[in-house]
Amino acid sequence: MEQANSAANNATTIVRAQYIRDLSFENPNPLAIFTSESQDQPEISVGIQAKAQNLGDRNFELILDFNIDAKRAQDTMFIVELSYGAVVTVSEDVAESDVQRSVMVDAAHLLFPFARNIIADMTRDGGYPPLMLAPIDFNNLYQQQNQQPAAGLN
Repeated sequence: MEQANSAANNATTIVRAQYIRDLSFENPNPLAIFTSESQDQPEISVGIQAKAQNLGDRNFELILDFNIDAKRAQDTMFIVELSYGAVVTVSEDVAESDVQRSVMVDAAHLLFPFARNIIADMTRDGGYPPLMLAPIDFNNLYQQQNQQPAAGLN
């Protein structure tokens, strides 16, 4: 128990609250999908974006936006859109130059399993096998977004 308390005291990014900001599941043509003889594997495209807003006093709102489109041949199987958010606090121990990375990478890694579970449950409840997203390299995503002019903390 003492080790757990020590780890909690050393945490640099603390998640204060988590929430679904926006959630959409579209099943545009279930009859065509579920009555089709086709056994072709679906083509699934996954888009993700992380964005953060500075709330002051080292508190930030982090939003992970997921856009998923699954197709078989020309038929859309399902479309998933999820904006999953959190309020996170970065500890004073983190240098000012590392705060943005702490929010966009470390906090995103903490949120991802929860968003992944929501997506898996939603696709299963929509009549499909649960979609289990592969782990995401948020460090790479952060670097890609930093190369774009509108990326980062607002």
